[in-house]
Amino acid sequence: MSEPPEPRPPLPASAPPPAVAHLELKATLLLLFMLALVLGSAAYVLYARGVFEPTQRLVLVADDSEGVVVGMDLTFSGFPIGRVRRIELADDGNARILIDVPRKDAHWLRQSSVFTLVRGLVGTTNIRAYSGVLTDPPLPDGAERTVLRGDTNAEIPRLVASAREVLDNLSALTAKDAPLGSSLAGVQALTDKLNGPGGALGVLLGSEANTQKLLAALDHTNVLLTRLDGMAAKADTQVFGENGVMPETRATIVQLNAMLGEARSSLKKVDAVLVEAQAVGANAREATTDLGPLRAEVEANLRKVEGLVNEINRKWPFARDTELKLP
Repeated sequence: MSEPPEPRPPLPASAPPPAVAHLELKATLLLLFMLALVLGSAAYVLYARGVFEPTQRLVLVADDSEGVVVGMDLTFSGFPIGRVRRIELADDGNARILIDVPRKDAHWLRQSSVFTLVRGLVGTTNIRAYSGVLTDPPLPDGAERTVLRGDTNAEIPRLVASAREVLDNLSALTAKDAPLGSSLAGVQALTDKLNGPGGALGVLLGSEANTQKLLAALDHTNVLLTRLDGMAAKADTQVFGENGVMPETRATIVQLNAMLGEARSSLKKVDAVLVEAQAVGANAREATTDLGPLRAEVEANLRKVEGLVNEINRKWPFARDTELKLP
């Protein structure tokens, strides 16, 4: 049998720690310091959040304040210029959003300012202020303005309904018995006719027989135009050629001018004889005898002129009055 182990000697008792002088006072001071630190931090946070800054109140009225929480910022050009302090439900059922705006930033708000409440599809709700004319009178303290609400989520059902309507219209258009299919078939038939033998004429006239008739009529017209061109050239030769009517007429006119010149000379002689007849009244019989041959000569010249005029009228139909009156 083994022997029992020998008992160990007891450890010496440790000495008690020395007493701390004024322990309660130091603990109290530490607690007071911690309390002052907490109060200072809270005061700094409140100061940083503008609790002690002078502000003016702005009340925004909306029909729905969903998404608006206390502490939300009112932004202007992307910068926060106010904070939501309280949300109330008015007697008329509208939501009243009370916003505190620091007086140093209140000059951005004018009586013509517009306020919007925008709910994004992704993200939080934003309250924005827009001041188009900064020279308008400033917004007074406690002013109430109706906020314009824009909700992207509310537009989704309308967009879905519009998309469904568009899809229904597309389905109706692309159906087998839709008017669009008939129209496309008609366009295809028209394209085939245009590419056919008759081309555009076959489409316009409706049948191949009508097309052939039109082409035959065009051929006859071309033949007639060729004949007319030949007749026009022949007429030009007969009228304006060397042996045509116009050269003969021109020669006749030259002869007529010569005969008119002779008649003019004869008339001048008659005038001279008449002057002599007036000067010599006693020889009236002799003057009358001298006038007889001259008058006969004038009548002969006039007959020649009349013959030439008749010849001109025979060769070229001038529409002129050929009557000659004797003085």
